[in-house]
Amino acid sequence: MTPRLADEDYCYIRTTGRVSGTPHTIEIWFGAAGDTIYVLAGSRHDADFVKNAKKQPAVEVRVGAAAKFGARARIVTDSDEDARVRRLLLEKYAPPRYEGDLDEWGREALAVAFDLTERR
Repeated sequence: MTPRLADEDYCYIRTTGRVSGTPHTIEIWFGAAGDTIYVLAGSRHDADFVKNAKKQPAVEVRVGAAAKFGARARIVTDSDEDARVRRLLLEKYAPPRYEGDLDEWGREALAVAFDLTERR
C-alpha cells in the first residue's frame, strides 16, 4: 500500500452478512503495514463486521476514492503483532488528527487484520 493511501483517515470494509448474505460496508479508522490493513473494533467480538468476517473471511477493503482490494480477515492473536497494531493506530490518530481520549480504545478494542490478497 502506498504511503498516500495509508495516510487516509478511513477505510471501508465490506463484509458479507452472516445471516442475510448481503454486503455490509463500514467506515473505520485503520492503520496499514505492508500488505495488511489493521483496525480496532471497539465492540470487540460483538461488532457486526467482526461476526461477519469470522463467518466469511473473504472481504473487500477500499481506501481512498478508488483503491479496492480483496482481503482475508483474521483476528490478531499474536501478542507482538497486537502491540504493533495498537501503537500504529494510536500514533496515527493522536492529536492533532483526533483530540479525544483514545486510551481505553487503544487498550481494550479488538485488533483485526485484513491481509490484502489482490487489487481490484
